[in-house]
Amino acid sequence: MEMGMGETKPEADSVTPRRARIPAAPRERAVALKDRAYDIIKHHIITCRFAPGEKLNEAQVGTRLNLSRMPVRNALAKLALEGLVTIRPRKGLEVRPVDPEELLQIIEARVINECRAIKLAARNVTDEELAALRDVIDRTAAAEASHDTETMMLLDREFHDLLARASGSAVFSDILRNLHDRSVRFWFISLNEQTQQGTVLRDHREIVEAMEARDGAAASRALARHIEAFRRNVTQRVRDGWPHSAN
Repeated sequence: MEMGMGETKPEADSVTPRRARIPAAPRERAVALKDRAYDIIKHHIITCRFAPGEKLNEAQVGTRLNLSRMPVRNALAKLALEGLVTIRPRKGLEVRPVDPEELLQIIEARVINECRAIKLAARNVTDEELAALRDVIDRTAAAEASHDTETMMLLDREFHDLLARASGSAVFSDILRNLHDRSVRFWFISLNEQTQQGTVLRDHREIVEAMEARDGAAASRALARHIEAFRRNVTQRVRDGWPHSAN
């Protein structure tokens, strides 16, 4: 259409179009809900809010955690594959009970692999990795001061993952990541004992001091003592009837 005399054509950039929000595709939303359900339920199992041996009903779990039933079903199936949930024929699902024999097997595997890995780590660790370990220790001290067991559990896991990566061995890192996954509920049980929190902090400092001195043998001995103290504490806690539901 022709413009009349005196009329001006609007500048092409005088109106900035509003950027439309693109809604997530249905599949993306479904995946996000499934992952969220998995993370929440797993956290409740690890922290014993869902107690060992507790029966799990999809509908009840969904209501309790404000989650839809299908994401709950998918999450429970994944947790069953990981061994945190047990499927009982004609009885349904339950949180896997704490097994002292499994703990001993995990401890044995950790001592063999983690003590060897830390000798490599003492030789290969970088200044940046040492700084990261010191940072974890500082945050652990703050968590201990506030009796924040869940944060201490996460920091304990972070500390041991950093040690594994500092070894420079991808194989050791993979092996230990799996063992740490299987240890994490036991870590929570152990760290619920207040005196154990201080012990963990002292052990971590001793381990890092040995690594800073590039003394692999001393680091390995300190780590072995740390793992043995963990074993003794968890074993005693289980004998005393812990864990119980955190609700």
